[in-house]
Amino acid sequence: ATCAYRAFPFRGYLPGAIAIIRRGRQFVVIDRSDGFGLAFPGGVGRRGEDPARTVLREVREETGLEIFSARLLFSFKDDSFYPAHTFVFAAEAGGQMRGSWEGAVTLASLDELRTRIIRSQQSVVQWLEREQMESPQVKDPGGG
Repeated sequence: ATCAYRAFPFRGYLPGAIAIIRRGRQFVVIDRSDGFGLAFPGGVGRRGEDPARTVLREVREETGLEIFSARLLFSFKDDSFYPAHTFVFAAEAGGQMRGSWEGAVTLASLDELRTRIIRSQQSVVQWLEREQMESPQVKDPGGG
C-alpha cells in the first residue's frame, strides 16, 4: 500500500504525538481502517501546536476519551510512511471509548502489539518490552 503523506510538500519532520493508555495489562489502540494494523492513538500536530495539546486533541478525536493526565516519556524519528518526529506520552484517560473514521478502538496485549503494531510505531513496542523487563513484577498478595 502506498501512503498519500509522501506527496505532501514539506521539509523536515512532521511533529506528532501518541498516547500509551493502559487498561490493566492491555493498551488502548486503534485497529486502523486502512489495513496497516494497530496504532496507539495520536497523530500529526497542527502548525505551532505543542505536542502535549496534539495528544489531547488526537486521543479525543480517535477514541472519544479525555486525557486527564499525560507525561512525556520520549520522542523518536521515523521515516516509514513520512518523516515524523513523534512524542510519546503515558496518559490516563476517561470516558466512553468510540471509534472514528480512522478505525475501531480496542484493547491489545503486548503480545498482540508485537505482531500487529503499525511499522512506524514498532519502537514504542520495543520501549514497552524493555520497560517490562526492567520493572519488577508485583505479585498479588491474594495469590493471583
